[in-house]
Amino acid sequence: MSFLAGVDPEIARGLDFFSVELMNAVGDDPPKAREMYQPIWDALAEELQPSEIEIEERMIAGADGEIMVAIYQPPTPAPRGALLWIHGGGYIIGSGRNDPHGIGFSEHVGCTVVSVDYRLAPEHSYREALSDCVGALNWIFDKASDLGVDPTRIAIGGASAGGGLTAGVSLHNRDHAAHDVAFQLLIYPMLDDTHDTPSGHAITHPTVWNRELSFKAWRMYLGDEYGTDDVSPYAAAARAEDLTGLPPALVTVGAMDLFRDENIEYAQRLMAAGVPTDLQVYAGMYHGAEMSVPEAAVSRRMRLGYRDALKRAIG
Repeated sequence: MSFLAGVDPEIARGLDFFSVELMNAVGDDPPKAREMYQPIWDALAEELQPSEIEIEERMIAGADGEIMVAIYQPPTPAPRGALLWIHGGGYIIGSGRNDPHGIGFSEHVGCTVVSVDYRLAPEHSYREALSDCVGALNWIFDKASDLGVDPTRIAIGGASAGGGLTAGVSLHNRDHAAHDVAFQLLIYPMLDDTHDTPSGHAITHPTVWNRELSFKAWRMYLGDEYGTDDVSPYAAAARAEDLTGLPPALVTVGAMDLFRDENIEYAQRLMAAGVPTDLQVYAGMYHGAEMSVPEAAVSRRMRLGYRDALKRAIG
């Protein structure tokens, strides 16, 4: 079956949401890609309905410098659950100001959302991105009382590259026995730098996250470790040999996503390791379509699926 034949007809028009020029720029000219991408994401934010969510941008202390976070606070009485949100963008583009997800989760779950503006590749490697996300997680736990947050109901979540970082931060947190994280929300996470799966070979369409572009992103993110056997599991969580002791998880992905098979395999490995795990696979869905074509039925199902999973975990 061809890629186009497998896509849900209702979201097929979203294949023009990102241009070939933008997708090429992500892999070849990241500064240009960021300039092209941000207005598109800002336009999605402008289409959101009026909200009671209060938004604050703040600089916090990280391990090796300040980190910008965007804090989304609902009118829900304290103490609330909290979500450390890690944005997507192939580790190359995107920013911490992530209103469609920040407002969406905060409203639906009634939780505080802290979205972290981590350092991006190729200017920085996975080590700096991981450091920023771990720093933001530490800050949420340290400031839980000030934020109105229940420290027993703090989750980590992200989409795409943010999902990959969520898995990496969860592994790092387990290995360093830092905090009792309640849940990990893995939305089509970018986990495997080899993409040696059927879906990892099949998805080559030029305006979706595809095999060629993903390898370029991994090369920038991993630096000297790219193409070696020394890739850290904190960078590519599929490399982790031991998944025991991790927080309960949701893994959600589309059936027409480059990451489909690596995500399914990771979910199965989490289950085999004794980690309570839900797996949701959406027929006809390609990477990120629930945001680019938000009104489609399959998009609504996917968003509701992962928002409800978070609400069950920390709401």
